[in-house]
Amino acid sequence: MELRHLRYFVVVAEERNFTRAAKRLSMQQPPLSQQIRMLENELGFALFHRHPKGVDLSIGGEVFLHEAKSILANVAQGTQRAARAANGIEGIISVGFTSSAAAHPLIPEILRAHRAAKPGVAVKFSEGNAAELTSAVASGKLDLGFLRMPVSRPPGLAFHRLLDEEMLLVLPVGHALLQKRPKKGMPVIPLKSLRDEQFILVRNPGATGMYSGFIDACVRAGFSPSIAVEVDRMLTNICLVAAGVGISVVPASMNGFHTDQVAYCRVLESGGGFSAPLTLVCRQADTLPAVQHFLAEAGRFARVDG
Repeated sequence: MELRHLRYFVVVAEERNFTRAAKRLSMQQPPLSQQIRMLENELGFALFHRHPKGVDLSIGGEVFLHEAKSILANVAQGTQRAARAANGIEGIISVGFTSSAAAHPLIPEILRAHRAAKPGVAVKFSEGNAAELTSAVASGKLDLGFLRMPVSRPPGLAFHRLLDEEMLLVLPVGHALLQKRPKKGMPVIPLKSLRDEQFILVRNPGATGMYSGFIDACVRAGFSPSIAVEVDRMLTNICLVAAGVGISVVPASMNGFHTDQVAYCRVLESGGGFSAPLTLVCRQADTLPAVQHFLAEAGRFARVDG
């Protein structure tokens, strides 16, 4: 049984006449009658009661008409949906992000623009650290991941840097370094004045990241920072600064957290400073149109090359 047999049957059932049905199908009447006979032989029952003026549906034909229309409608819908998916207009993509990446306003801007451009593409979200997201994208569990500095670069992945932003120092309110600073504007703290402080940093196992850039800057300033605590999420280090456990550094876009308990300061660093990138990771060989469209949308918002 082929789809064309179902279409022939539906048209004959609607016209109640082989001649009119053949004209509607742009074919001759004898071949149409032959195709319907073949379908009836395959089904094992008559679809029509034939008479000189045309045909009427049999009891079996009435039931089969409903099923045939349903099958043809499902095929048409499936074809349309497949075409929309092939063109990236419909489908599902999975996107992950680190907590610090999600804090940057660029992320909701990209997501909002993507939803407006491709409303038929559903986006599934998840959160993790940079290592977890990179592994998930590499294994195919995620399509894309927003993170800061990559902690590893497995083969087959592409890392698109969207922007670089300033890193800010986070001090508890009332810290001695804030006492003689201007009341207006963001304080500026020389990096070398932090040599005796205890730092709270996010774990960055076995790879270069934005915190290693900070440590390198400290070394250039003449000291190695003393790390009091390592945490898994960047929001946690701000909370611990508020609790008086130590001080930390965060991307500038995170300066709205716990502002009644911590102070955000710019860092004066003679070696050129250090920055927090925002990076989008994906699989190099991913040809899923919905993913490619998301990458193109994100690229429109990129503020650095590459």
